[in-house]
Amino acid sequence: MYPLITVTGGPYERGRQYGEQARTRVHRSIAAYAEVFEHVAGWDWATSTAVARRFLPPIRDFAPEYVDELTGVAYGAGVDLADILAVNVRTEVMYSARVRNALALQATTQQGPSECSAFAAVADEGHVIVGQNWDWGPFATETVVVLQSFPDEGPAFVTVVEAGLLAKFGVNSDGLAVMTNALACTDDEGEPGVPYHVMLRALLDCSSTDQGVKRIEGAARASSANYLLADESGTIVDVEARPGAALHLLERDARGVLLHTNHFLSPEFAIADATDYADLVLTTTRTRHDQLTEVVTAADDPGDLALYAGALADHANAPDSVCRHPDTSLAGPDQSMTVAGVLVDLTDKRVWLAEGPPCERGFEELDCSRLWR
Repeated sequence: MYPLITVTGGPYERGRQYGEQARTRVHRSIAAYAEVFEHVAGWDWATSTAVARRFLPPIRDFAPEYVDELTGVAYGAGVDLADILAVNVRTEVMYSARVRNALALQATTQQGPSECSAFAAVADEGHVIVGQNWDWGPFATETVVVLQSFPDEGPAFVTVVEAGLLAKFGVNSDGLAVMTNALACTDDEGEPGVPYHVMLRALLDCSSTDQGVKRIEGAARASSANYLLADESGTIVDVEARPGAALHLLERDARGVLLHTNHFLSPEFAIADATDYADLVLTTTRTRHDQLTEVVTAADDPGDLALYAGALADHANAPDSVCRHPDTSLAGPDQSMTVAGVLVDLTDKRVWLAEGPPCERGFEELDCSRLWR
């Protein structure tokens, strides 16, 4: 299982503990993104950290406590704050660069990273389940940690995250789950704003889907992203956000299910003055969404957790499958694999994690009993 890190206290103290406990993996994250940024954007690390510093004022304006957390992580890991900032804006760097490159090519020949396949469902009796696969570079198997945080103020939470990042997908002690998919469109120009992974951290401080949506609406966001929010009451909301203030809301279908991958699904996006990144590059996102839809549509019980455990391990249409393995014909920074999968039962308060592709080791339950005391 990926390393479990537990932190307590105020923002800086939690960050320091995180950085200390994950020091080796934080350094691996920095080294990996130095290579990725060079490959994707043509930037050396000095340029990358200089760009990352531009995001510090928007983060501070949005929530100064997250700057304290980032500062603590840097101190604990023995690196500069700018190094940690650069890792936390990896989405803004990579996707804006890839959009620019795709537009320059004027053809769908560039390989796009395939990131996530997510779901949320409510069974007839009101049972709430959520989960996802997270697909990313194979190097991330050497950087992922399971971060369990117990703040002095606000809900406790657990998040599966690349070492050094504030958060990724997770669930908190108030019963709010946050799943996510990377999105991009021609609005993604890399301009400073609230970064994607800072917003994910902010959502884990929320107590309900309604509060989460308001948090997203109230921020000047730096990049596109999809935020799939569910709480134990059975409320599920999907937010497709674009940079700045634009966002689109999706709700679960007639069977109580919501599925999302890495392209915009809202009909409102079709009339937006923007082009989906998925229309500019070679990508697996629609194939994965179609396969998830087919599996769930054919199921007798769309609220069965085992259905989704199987769907996240599915190899139909490989290599463009929901459960992904590296395509060694691609350059290292362009390769993608399922780095982790997660299943959450919000009603029974249980969490399962797959380390690597779910087909290989299956899902192992995390002990989150302390989270919901």
